[in-house]
Amino acid sequence: MKHKMWYGMGDILTANKIREMDEREKERALLNLREELMMLYSNQTGGGVADNPGKTKILRKQIARILTVYNEER
Repeated sequence: MKHKMWYGMGDILTANKIREMDEREKERALLNLREELMMLYSNQTGGGVADNPGKTKILRKQIARILTVYNEER
């Protein structure tokens, strides 16, 4: 079973979809993912309990996927 990758409002994020995005969309998605990851880290360090403990791993993979596609296109 393949894992679903999300960004923003629950859209599935795959390498093919990233390749179809224009430059601004990639930058916006990357910024949103990084902000969400920082919020999760700050909540965890503040003693909060995460709703989905695996979400940090998913976010890190999405960020890496965007950066990989971005570097392939250069």
